[in-house]
Amino acid sequence: MRVNLKTLGCRLNEAELESWARQFQQAGHAVVADSGDADVIVLNSCAVTEDAVRKSRQTLRRLHRENPEAKLVVSGCYATLHPEQAGQALGVDLLVPNADKDRLVELTQRQLNQDSAPAFATEPGESVLFRLGRQRAFVKVQDGCRYRCTFCIVTVARGEEKSRSVAEVVEEINALHRQGIPEAVLTGVHLGGYGGDLGLGLDELIRAVLAQTDIPRLRLGSLEPWDLPEGFFDLFDAPRLMPHLHLPLQSGSDAVLRRMARRCKTDEFAALVEQARARVPDINISTDIIVGFPGETEEEWAETLAFVRRIGFGHIHIFSYSPRQGTKAAALPDHVGDAVKKTRCRELQALAQDMKRQALQTRVGNTYPILWEGQRDEQPDGSIRQYGYTPNYLRVAVDLPAEHADLSATVRSAKIERLENGELLLASLTDD
Repeated sequence: MRVNLKTLGCRLNEAELESWARQFQQAGHAVVADSGDADVIVLNSCAVTEDAVRKSRQTLRRLHRENPEAKLVVSGCYATLHPEQAGQALGVDLLVPNADKDRLVELTQRQLNQDSAPAFATEPGESVLFRLGRQRAFVKVQDGCRYRCTFCIVTVARGEEKSRSVAEVVEEINALHRQGIPEAVLTGVHLGGYGGDLGLGLDELIRAVLAQTDIPRLRLGSLEPWDLPEGFFDLFDAPRLMPHLHLPLQSGSDAVLRRMARRCKTDEFAALVEQARARVPDINISTDIIVGFPGETEEEWAETLAFVRRIGFGHIHIFSYSPRQGTKAAALPDHVGDAVKKTRCRELQALAQDMKRQALQTRVGNTYPILWEGQRDEQPDGSIRQYGYTPNYLRVAVDLPAEHADLSATVRSAKIERLENGELLLASLTDD
């Protein structure tokens, strides 16, 4: 059968999609890029916010309109938290809750009576998503979360923590590298909790990957700031471990953090960032901030702005709080009005953009090994602009002659020449 794979939401969903792509191919099926060409369409849905639930419903309806003959398989948090609603959506043939995600390919074949084609199964299991232009692969190393932040529905949807074995992760990364993928990103719902059920720690997994694979670049997904063990920053002595950490702060007010049931106070967070910057040259620290959490006063909001200025993040993902049924936060009193949340979001966006511009400006004149992506835009003068990322995950572009070879999926050094529009580093290739 011909299978089309789509995802909404987080990097963990993307990692699962890549795994399904390989499993479908190994079972003898073709993975196709266009849903209109598919016999089966698989959607890995999201439900982290009410908006994500709405997008999941809309996507299902659109997929059925585009290809009414295809079988629809729905997994992910929307399918898990709203099975009746998802099951009633037009055209859904199979629901696979998060607990059964590891068996999605098997269940799809068995319950939809879709047999494999043995001849196709003999072809190499190259990652279709990579072949369509992906230079990095997200590798799921664990699922579930032991903590219960009051705003988070994902812990309900994903269940208890479960880690993959070190050997399994190493094997997958080696397979990805053999396919030509130069960068792997370790990801999970609670990445820092990796190995808690195996008697291991995330640092042990990282050391094993660095020792037992040759993949040129290894990145870490989002890490809770309370999870990092003693000596964690020593891992970055290995040049293959990229110097970027995404540490979700969520609020710069300790009172708000208590209402969120977060396990890290602002002074502990500041000490951690200071340690990281002292130990890892040129590290880039990014974060998440939730704006307008229930009960957030003007004073508490001012504390968040002041703390963000103090830390100086390279990038901030900004989320306007919206109630999510099934979470403790939805039942808290004193919800902040939409107008106030919009004003605060604008304030934080302006601050975040200013900090990012300052951080990027400090990189002008530096030379970095860049992993070049597949995106290539034609410029008015006929040149081709190609994009990539520095080791510390800063976006870079280089303008090339139209006849220049495509740099996609290669690592080539470039010197940062200037900052364009306050957000894009423009570079020139150097002789390697």
